[in-house]
Amino acid sequence: MQQAEARELKQGFGDAFAAAFELAVTPAIFGVLGWLLDRTLGTTPVFTIAFVLVTVSYAAWKVARDYRVKLDREAAERREAWQARGPLV
Repeated sequence: MQQAEARELKQGFGDAFAAAFELAVTPAIFGVLGWLLDRTLGTTPVFTIAFVLVTVSYAAWKVARDYRVKLDREAAERREAWQARGPLV
């Protein structure tokens, strides 16, 4: 049981790192791409702001969706366990 708990903990750390990476690095990359596009076209930072906002919105939505899916999966597992053996203590 100890190995299963350690594996679950490491999986949680990995998921958190991936979510943090998506929320921080991806908008930065798209911000740089927007800045390059703005510089090439000679526009104000319209594309920079638009790319960053769209990317942050998508990343936040994806993290929230993944979290909701994980909670639903765990709730289903608990329901199945409760129906099989009674409430988990």
